[in-house]
Amino acid sequence: MGKLSYGYKKLTNKDQDKPTCAACDITHGGLSLDETSQWKTAKAELVESGAVRQVKQFHRDELDSETKAFIQSRGLQFPTVLAQSEGSGFRCVMSSNELAAFKGNPQTFMQSIRQKLEESKGTS
Repeated sequence: MGKLSYGYKKLTNKDQDKPTCAACDITHGGLSLDETSQWKTAKAELVESGAVRQVKQFHRDELDSETKAFIQSRGLQFPTVLAQSEGSGFRCVMSSNELAAFKGNPQTFMQSIRQKLEESKGTS
């Protein structure tokens, strides 16, 4: 039922600046049930570059209690991008508003993620 509800919201949403789910637009190109080849390539390139060990995606109903608690304690809205480092826990890398700005483009999203991760290395 969740996918049907999402599809209806996606089809009836008229506000391009506030997509139904900016993360879904990036990973699945909107209404597809499969990840786009562009997203798969972008994920693989991010891991291969050494910027991250892995990229995980979760729907809000798939989150573990630790991740949910972090999101709630920070007042974050879905979708959001989190990074988790060994020993230092979670941090918010990108907000839902920032995700919407990519308008579904996985390449520009990943470029921004790389930049944010590099910047955070300099401040750690």
